Amino acid sequence: MPTSSPHLERTAEVGEGAVTLTCMGDVTPIHAARPKALEFFAGIGLARMGLESAGFRVVWANDYEPDKKAMYDAQFPESTDHVFALGDIAAVSAQDLPVGASLAWASSPCTDLSLAGGRAGLAGVQSGTFWHFIRLLRDLGERRPEVVVLENVVGLATSHGGDDLTAAIRAFNGLGYSIDVLVIDARRFVPQSRPRLFLVGSLNPPAESDGCESELRPDWLQWVFSDSSLRTHRATLPPPPPPKIDGLSDLVEEVPMGDSRWWDRDRTGAFVTSLSAMQRERVSVLRQGEVKYRTAYRRTRRGVAVWEVRADDISGCLRTARGGSSKQAVVRLGEGQLHVRWMTPREYARLMGAGQYDLSTARTNQALFGFGDAVAVPAVNWLAEHYLMPLVRGEMGSRQVEIAANG
Repeated sequence: MPTSSPHLERTAEVGEGAVTLTCMGDVTPIHAARPKALEFFAGIGLARMGLESAGFRVVWANDYEPDKKAMYDAQFPESTDHVFALGDIAAVSAQDLPVGASLAWASSPCTDLSLAGGRAGLAGVQSGTFWHFIRLLRDLGERRPEVVVLENVVGLATSHGGDDLTAAIRAFNGLGYSIDVLVIDARRFVPQSRPRLFLVGSLNPPAESDGCESELRPDWLQWVFSDSSLRTHRATLPPPPPPKIDGLSDLVEEVPMGDSRWWDRDRTGAFVTSLSAMQRERVSVLRQGEVKYRTAYRRTRRGVAVWEVRADDISGCLRTARGGSSKQAVVRLGEGQLHVRWMTPREYARLMGAGQYDLSTARTNQALFGFGDAVAVPAVNWLAEHYLMPLVRGEMGSRQVEIAANG
């Protein structure tokens, strides 16, 4: 009589062909061996892209904006191993979260902390959602992830004289997490100036060594580590890549000069007229020689809207229209000519390290807002590869955390 086999055969499509996979009953699937991560305030999923490229498996995500979820859904295939909870984080309970997560990532809304926002701080309507993140970690009790990350604008470090950053660290300390604080500029990986603050919390922080100094902890952040009332640590990290000094022109999308996206003569003339004397001199020099590209922002100076063109081959920080900022323009200069157009969604994607992002269903403004409100993929990947994954896997050494977790 035939006996049941401990093996399971199934067919998987690979390219245009198919292969038969024989799975042993006692073998753990490869994807299950990857540490689970939760993605709070997920936006369009750029943190997920960075985390998963470093070996994590994002199993749950949350955001309250339908337009962002629509882009997220277009980028990531539907899977039974992942849940996207659309809605206010205030409505999420600890029971809604998957068990066994090793990492909780939160790109908390930065509107009330950004230089482009009102600087209301953590008490603001948007950035105050941070406290719901803390609530969920508290309610998870012993099930809370071993590692947490809060990503935000560098304005968090100075908001209310540093009190907001102190409050955030204390909140994590109260849950048993020791905190490291880093500043990583996307410019180290892509030609865009985009510094961001990263708080890395660990229930089993690494022991400090003589090599813990890092340029990612600038002098203006050292007060955090000098405050004896805060539980902090400084992990030893490899040197990050140096900031880029060029590269924008290599990422600019090829838009034919006859394309209607280039501004007409009158609009271009108004652009030039708004430039200050210093800006006009800069543009005059850049018009000479071979073709090159620069970015420009419209700003308000003394109540007057003016355009300002960057001198280098680096993009300014991509932003959303929220908070009084504006979208970015591309300026083509050279051979005695000047042409201007708005930056395209594909250029936004490339400058965020997501050049292959699926934009097939996204409206232009939807895409610009999604990318302008996100974290750069390669910055997340570098942090995950060199810090978060070794921390989760216990490869950095550890020291005892003295603060007991509440709950």
